[in-house]
Amino acid sequence: MTIRLYFDEDSMQRSLVRALRARGVDVITALDAGMIEREDAEHLDYATEQGRVLCTFNVGDFYGLHSEYVAQGKPHAGVILMRQQYYSVGEQMRRILKLIASKSVDEMKNWVEFLSAWG
Repeated sequence: MTIRLYFDEDSMQRSLVRALRARGVDVITALDAGMIEREDAEHLDYATEQGRVLCTFNVGDFYGLHSEYVAQGKPHAGVILMRQQYYSVGEQMRRILKLIASKSVDEMKNWVEFLSAWG
């Protein structure tokens, strides 16, 4: 089983989502899911319920949320943290493709990956 992605409303750039989908990646966005203007925990819970790794530019809040979940023993499907306007769409796509080709669904459970580590 390959990693499926959920982009929260901060990170759902149409061009990146389109590029990933064109390469066969299963991606949904907060807009697709009717999750606009929800709390961060709701996004992470939704992604987990759907068996999807959450992708976000909201590094600080979601790293903190991940830490809370781990401390409480509350599972999540994984988080990919990306720095906004740091990489081109093409570079973001390449790094995401490299990450999901290298990691399994099980390896991403309750885990945070920084996209910057996948150059």
